[in-house]
Amino acid sequence: MAKVTNFSDLDLTKQYSYSDYLLWQFQERVELIKGFILKMSPAPSMAHQTVVNNLTGIFYINFRQKPCRVFQAPFDVRLPIPSAKKDTTVVQPDLCIICDESKLDARGCNGTPDLMVEIISPNNSKHDVHTKFNLYQEAGVKEYWIIEPIDKILLVYTLVNDNFIGLKPQVEGEKIKSPLFPELDIALEDVFYKV
Repeated sequence: MAKVTNFSDLDLTKQYSYSDYLLWQFQERVELIKGFILKMSPAPSMAHQTVVNNLTGIFYINFRQKPCRVFQAPFDVRLPIPSAKKDTTVVQPDLCIICDESKLDARGCNGTPDLMVEIISPNNSKHDVHTKFNLYQEAGVKEYWIIEPIDKILLVYTLVNDNFIGLKPQVEGEKIKSPLFPELDIALEDVFYKV
């Protein structure tokens, strides 16, 4: 396949691989879900970006002396999905934490991050709550956070016996309880600061 410079030149009914994805040189942001293209939303809202920035700062402080690395979108994560062909799922989570540096390469993460965070907005809630939930579970993500910035709610799912188990929804006035990283001590007010 040759380089593709216009999104409209792609056949959205066709399945693609990561090697195809590397040839796409257009402005639109996309993810590859089991080989199928999913066009991402345009620039996120200010509330979305504020939560990303708040959490990035908090994560940096908490993980800077540890082997874990924090990355924010756009950052390619090539997920191993057992029910799909190899190298056909590339996502760009809002935030991810990777504690095994051997999964990192010049293009992003090739493997499953330990923690994935998605901040939902009205035009992508089904994708984050349903599609990515199932993908991340199948890929073996140890912990998945879904954040709803308007109602200021954080949902934490932890992987137990290959299935995500949800904790009690966390709201302002509470501290985040991460089974994977119990040392995290984050007040929800800090996550939603200036939102």
